[in-house]
Amino acid sequence: MADTAVEPTWRSYGTRRRSARTVRVAASVTIVAATVLAVLLVPPLVQLDQQAVDLAAKLQPPSWAHPFGTDDVGRDLLLRCVHGLRVSLLVGVTAALTATVIGTAVGATAGALGGWADRGIMRLIDTFSSVPHLLLGIFIVAMFRPGVWPVVVSVGLTHWLSTARIVRAEVLSLRSRPYIDAALSGGASRLRIAVRHLLPAVLPQAALAAVLMVPHAMWHESALSFLGLGLPSHLASLGNLIQNARGSLLAGQWWPTLFPGLFLIVPTLAVAGLAGAWRERINPRRRSELML
Repeated sequence: MADTAVEPTWRSYGTRRRSARTVRVAASVTIVAATVLAVLLVPPLVQLDQQAVDLAAKLQPPSWAHPFGTDDVGRDLLLRCVHGLRVSLLVGVTAALTATVIGTAVGATAGALGGWADRGIMRLIDTFSSVPHLLLGIFIVAMFRPGVWPVVVSVGLTHWLSTARIVRAEVLSLRSRPYIDAALSGGASRLRIAVRHLLPAVLPQAALAAVLMVPHAMWHESALSFLGLGLPSHLASLGNLIQNARGSLLAGQWWPTLFPGLFLIVPTLAVAGLAGAWRERINPRRRSELML
């Protein structure tokens, strides 16, 4: 009797959990699709200059004419947020791909070679991991003028470590498979085995790492821009918009800070949610993580 009573309870719990996951994934897909459509279609369709200054309309609250209000020089915040999201997303995707390529190459090399090469590479990764990402990123961008590529290089060079660990662990598990031993017995070189067998097998994990890296890269770029070390101040990135709105927030105008913050938080959480669902599908026993 007790067992039959417990079984429906667990079934209902599992059903509710699957339903909640389905709703979460559907919401994430909707937000990501709306984000992509906005950054692709709004700038060419809306024939307005997002840099146009109108001092007579500065710091107007949200209205029909300006749904997100205006900033301290009268620029439309909705248009500025879309352009800022476009820039931040471009920087985030480029930096995430850069970090993933570096991490995949380093991790695959360490796992495929093994021995002293593996130990030396892992000690190098541990050394870099001991330095906070943001501190190392500030040091890198401080050597260049503010721009897109210094930020991409900064994020790419500071966020490949987790990808390298994941790829290395996957390669080490693959090296013990029978078909790898058969390839070695057949006279295949280590390079051929790595290119033909190991790299294709770790590509799904590397792609997942790249998707998970995009939100983190966007937050990192926004942090650098907020500190005045990222993108140029005239470029409408989300970090710059939030940084420029600090004075307005202290004066009681909340909209110049709220809407760029939502444009940063909501799409990145949606991307992280999709990546988490993807990870659960690849390996259901591991819990999904928002950041690497």
